[in-house]
Amino acid sequence: MVELIRGLSAERVRANLERVRAEIEGCGRDPSEVEILAAVKYVADEELEVLAEAGIELVGENRAQDLERRADPYGEWFAWDFIGTLQSRKVRAVLPHVRYIHSVATDSALRQLERFGGEDTEILVEVNVSGEEGKAGVPAEGLGSFLERSPVRVLGLMTMPPLTTDPERSRPYFASLSRLAERHGVRHLSMGTSQDYVVAVQEGATIVRLGMTLYGPRAS
Repeated sequence: MVELIRGLSAERVRANLERVRAEIEGCGRDPSEVEILAAVKYVADEELEVLAEAGIELVGENRAQDLERRADPYGEWFAWDFIGTLQSRKVRAVLPHVRYIHSVATDSALRQLERFGGEDTEILVEVNVSGEEGKAGVPAEGLGSFLERSPVRVLGLMTMPPLTTDPERSRPYFASLSRLAERHGVRHLSMGTSQDYVVAVQEGATIVRLGMTLYGPRAS
């Protein structure tokens, strides 16, 4: 079992947040055009107040049960997105608590969105741009028809490239997602994590999903 993150410092998180914004600007991007999402899957409940104090405004939850448990008591501090693997049977539970779902990728999820979504429901579609067998996400070649079948508004795309320690190896996948977004006329690109967010920003990310880059000890 993974140990939860505790003992966060608002000062350190704030400094890390400002460093990330400076790096975004260093990529030639306007920091206001790239949202920094704090992934809180492993952050203990009592540390969420520290994140709010540090200036975090957007958080992402991976598990529906944790989202249901935490979004109401801590809802006024943040906007919440759902970034984990989406089980269609959990769509109804997730929708009331989130701004966007980043990980819609199945027709069963679309059916649940049609049933429980509304005019204000907005989603991102997860795309398997690498073509890895067994990986979540709509195949790139099937994206157009999937978007046409969506009963709710699709604002953008999300992807997770193959695991690697070299951020440059992620670049082709981010570039591919960017081209798909342009081709299909959607604005948001949710891509890039603590390992490769700089490359993702360079390739057009509008939302980066960060964990230890924000929580870690180095603020310089």
